Amino acid sequence: MKKLVIPFLLLTLVGFQSCKKEEKQKEIEAVKAEGEKIVSSECYKAIYEKDTIDLKLNTLKNGKLTGDMVMKVAPSTVRTGEVAGEFHGDTLFVDYTFKELASKDRIFKNPMALLKRDKQLILGNGTMQTTMGVTYLVKDKPIDFERVKYKFESVECTDK
Repeated sequence: MKKLVIPFLLLTLVGFQSCKKEEKQKEIEAVKAEGEKIVSSECYKAIYEKDTIDLKLNTLKNGKLTGDMVMKVAPSTVRTGEVAGEFHGDTLFVDYTFKELASKDRIFKNPMALLKRDKQLILGNGTMQTTMGVTYLVKDKPIDFERVKYKFESVECTDK
């Protein structure tokens, strides 16, 4: 009988420990969810020749940004996806995760830098590098915000 008591106590302690871990995980998720609440939303549109880009940015309580972007690039490429990132000074660095209409199964991810100037967001041109399948903007190379195609103007948000 005494031999059964020790394993039973160990099993009980393990059960209590796992309950504590679940409670801690729920607390962490609650704090994370609180930081991910949307504080405000802004919408932008960029038009260059026959290209149109619609961008919706949601500012989260934790200061990060998320949103949606649809790029309609002439003659027929349509990219639909999500952006996620944050401001560093007056520059918004985001990752754009998207699918092209032509290849629905493939998911692409590109980094972008947008300079906030007055009520405009200017999509910069930077040197990109891919290492081990991850594309990023090269840190030592400057991003050009002068000779650009896409300048986003603030527009009224419309829910679709």
